[in-house]
Amino acid sequence: MNKSLDCQYAKKDDSYQAKIRTPFAVLGIRTEEDWLTEIDYLPLNTPLMLPKTPLAKEVSEQLCAYLSNPRYRFDLSLHISGTVHQKRVWALIQDVQSGQTCSYADIASKIYSAPRAVGQACGANKIPIVIPCHRVIAKNGGLGGFMNAKQGEPLKIKQWLLQHESV
Repeated sequence: MNKSLDCQYAKKDDSYQAKIRTPFAVLGIRTEEDWLTEIDYLPLNTPLMLPKTPLAKEVSEQLCAYLSNPRYRFDLSLHISGTVHQKRVWALIQDVQSGQTCSYADIASKIYSAPRAVGQACGANKIPIVIPCHRVIAKNGGLGGFMNAKQGEPLKIKQWLLQHESV
């Protein structure tokens, strides 16, 4: 996949505080007060949007920094709602370093859960890339799922992110 970067901004929309183009999707960024609350993968033809707030600008800049350097470490205040189980899974995922992966089963064994439940928690992650659920793969080394999908564009995004980090 093409790793050339195109972090541009443009246009207006009321549901996001920014929309930036990446090689694999337009990232829709939502913030609330001082927290990042959501990053959505939007189609590449989605109109771009300049950051509306200083935090949206900071999130956009940090995402672009990650796209330039896969070892970049995010420094953002996150606000994400979820079950106790989901939050435990997300906390463990954040410990997986760029360029590394772990399996759904590995995480499940650490929190006395089931791999399928870990996969469901990954699919419920509202702050992908920052909470890098793309680094969780199948025990056999396969990609597993991504964004609650087992095929199609979501797996292409997961593959791009993993390839980007393997440099």
